[in-house]
Amino acid sequence: MNREDHIVDGFKATLVARGIYMISSALLMFVLARYLLDPDGYGALYWAIGILAIVQLFADLGLSKSVARYISEYRETDPGQIPYLLRSVITAKIILLTVVGYVLLLFHERIATALGDPGAAPFLAAGVLYLVVFSGSTFAQVALQGFNHLGYSAIVQAISGAGRFIFAVAFVLAGLGALGAFFGYIVGYAIAAAVGMGILYYGFYSRHETAEEYEDGLSRRLLEYSIPLTATRSANVIDKQIDIVLVGFFLNPAAVAFYTLAKQITDFVLAPAESLGFTISPNFGEQKAAGELEEARRIYQTSLTNILLLYIPAAVGLAIVAEPFLTMVIGNDYADAVPILQVLAGFVVLQAITNLTSDSLDYLGRARARAVAKGGTAVANFGLNVLLIPTIGVVGAAIATVATHSVYVAVNLYIVHTELGLHVGRLARTTGLICGITGVMAVSVLLVTPMVSSLLMLFGAIAVGAITWGALAVLSGLVDPGQVRSVIG
Repeated sequence: MNREDHIVDGFKATLVARGIYMISSALLMFVLARYLLDPDGYGALYWAIGILAIVQLFADLGLSKSVARYISEYRETDPGQIPYLLRSVITAKIILLTVVGYVLLLFHERIATALGDPGAAPFLAAGVLYLVVFSGSTFAQVALQGFNHLGYSAIVQAISGAGRFIFAVAFVLAGLGALGAFFGYIVGYAIAAAVGMGILYYGFYSRHETAEEYEDGLSRRLLEYSIPLTATRSANVIDKQIDIVLVGFFLNPAAVAFYTLAKQITDFVLAPAESLGFTISPNFGEQKAAGELEEARRIYQTSLTNILLLYIPAAVGLAIVAEPFLTMVIGNDYADAVPILQVLAGFVVLQAITNLTSDSLDYLGRARARAVAKGGTAVANFGLNVLLIPTIGVVGAAIATVATHSVYVAVNLYIVHTELGLHVGRLARTTGLICGITGVMAVSVLLVTPMVSSLLMLFGAIAVGAITWGALAVLSGLVDPGQVRSVIG
């Protein structure tokens, strides 16, 4: 199987799993928000998860991504070093989880009080379990990505999503409320971690014959490379979660619910981009090591063009139908989330490019440069949130996200260009053509949206936009129907 076929197969597997994960996440969002929890309960749940995502940084650092990078490299050159790499990282993670978990258990009440919500203390106490199982689940996914066995990684992700949905709904129906939903998350991640670590051990670790000795300096390089990855991951998590924490700190749980719901919808839309980025990124490390930069450039440019072709019109369409979608699907209680979702529609395009690019830079060995960029924009995002949330409300958090992420995307693209020598003029012309097609599509959707009075009519308006986009994309030559059929098949 050639590299391109391998990428397509990996993309299909990852997209299916990501689809299962996102559909289960969307169903969980819908059931919890519309039927099982009020906005205060929904906001309390995801505010606690946002806090724990930041705490998780100290328990994981950048070790998972670092070992994935070296697995990708050494499985080609010296597979005997892989068992040493895995043992080193797992040992370090156990130590970190023990220390961080103990501190969180000891001070969970004080942390909740300091953040202005003593009622969050039970979530933080249970958060010790959350840290362990979430860490195991994500480590298995990333390590399997490093082996370039994306089907297995996809299985772990799908299990975590389905497990969260089943157990969160079950526990809430049992009368445990938002805390029950949180324990549903814990059980879902625990099952995924058990499956993922089992696949990693029996499918890969036990099958690699261990070298006679650990390569001199490899453990040091592993830890050194984890430093910029830690900085990048920290900045990334803070960038994604600090706005939720600050909305809860400055405003109230209901505002957290509105903001979180809008972000969850954008996450659902972004599933294909994340799948593609996750799929192609390990290949860049292999291609750089083999000196195949021309092939790497071709794959990246093709992927970027497809991402823009999909997400520019998707973002515009999302902004147009945000109001009828939220009020009809989720309910009138969440109407205040409409302007947030409209602003975050711009974030959809930016994050799609990031999902394609960020992991690729890590495998190209440019983690340090990306870390600097992410750190700077994360600090700016924090400052803008502190400035805008108290003055203009929860929409300020969305504005801060879009503004700072625009800078980060620009820097990422520049770094990729320095590595691969992108054809900037060709990309600019293609992007202009995509924007023109999107403009025509937007007019068609705007003409029918005022007539929307039911879910069926909403889906009809979306279908009008999709048909207009598809026809123009084919006529302009941006989309080859034959290639689409070959990928689907």
